[in-house]
Amino acid sequence: MGALTFDALLRSLKQRAPDPVYYLHGEEDVLKDEAVRALLERAVDPAARDFNVDQRAAAELDPEAFNALVNTPPMLTATRAVVLRGMEQLRKTAKVRQELLRYVDSPNPTTVLVLVHGTAEPPDAELVRRATAVEVTALPPERVERWMTHRAKQLGFTLTPEAGELLLASVGADLSGLARELEKLAPLCAGRPATRDEVAALVGVRRGDTVQDFVDAALERRAPAAAALVEPVLEQAGMSGVRMLSALGTSLVGTALARAELDRDARRGGGARGDRLEGVLLSHLRAARPYGLGSWQQTARRWAKWAELWTAGELRHALRLTADADRALKSTTLTDEAGILEQLVLSWGVRAKEAA
Repeated sequence: MGALTFDALLRSLKQRAPDPVYYLHGEEDVLKDEAVRALLERAVDPAARDFNVDQRAAAELDPEAFNALVNTPPMLTATRAVVLRGMEQLRKTAKVRQELLRYVDSPNPTTVLVLVHGTAEPPDAELVRRATAVEVTALPPERVERWMTHRAKQLGFTLTPEAGELLLASVGADLSGLARELEKLAPLCAGRPATRDEVAALVGVRRGDTVQDFVDAALERRAPAAAALVEPVLEQAGMSGVRMLSALGTSLVGTALARAELDRDARRGGGARGDRLEGVLLSHLRAARPYGLGSWQQTARRWAKWAELWTAGELRHALRLTADADRALKSTTLTDEAGILEQLVLSWGVRAKEAA
């Protein structure tokens, strides 16, 4: 059968009837839910949906129950839909999986079967080959902002540019986290734009107290300012020392990449400056597609700027200290997240002073 991306699936549903069996897999569960909704809207008449849509956990079915679900005739409409979630929980030897594979080869034409695989395990190769497989990957940063704006409109409100910027800075590119915060805002801002102050009050973030502000201060070698931001950022809902360190480490690696590009051009007698260096870094970002960053253009601009403030040796040392901090944060015997992060960013500042 065919293999689709999330976008290709949505396009195909506008052009033709759904295929008999879909297998959704990949890293972005929020978009899988959107794909399921799109399939149900296309497959089953809204007026008859209560009688013609079944959603079950795959691991709870036996072969008889599975066959009853997929072979029940539709009521008052041409097709019905069955959604089976948790496909990753099915063992390869499970009887219901064997029955499912037989069914996929000869599906009921009046049923649209949607199989949803969680992110914990790799996809089932047999289902990828036999069903219409849809790989649902994380959105690139520029799409996350558009997704957030679209979801807010679905919930009946809009975001001012400043409010959207703060929400992205505090939550990041995590669609599930953004969805939760938008759902909290919806009843407060119905029919009007949500303001930056409303986002700050709801999410618990003050202006200048985001993870990005912390990373900016650390990479700009403003060690006291970075250390002062550790506790305010840690106090925010859903925040942890590991998440803060991950953001810090990603930016440190990106800055080291930018520094390497600068040094490479210097050895060649050139100079990777300004737009040219940003363009090189943007190419790296598009090739690697790292998860959790904001705008790739802004990220490339930051890395290029920060690289001017570090030597390659300093960056290698900072990366070693960051690896040590990561081990300390994940140790079961240490719980002082704030102390570990403060010591890390202050150590960068001390080293900068000594180097000067």
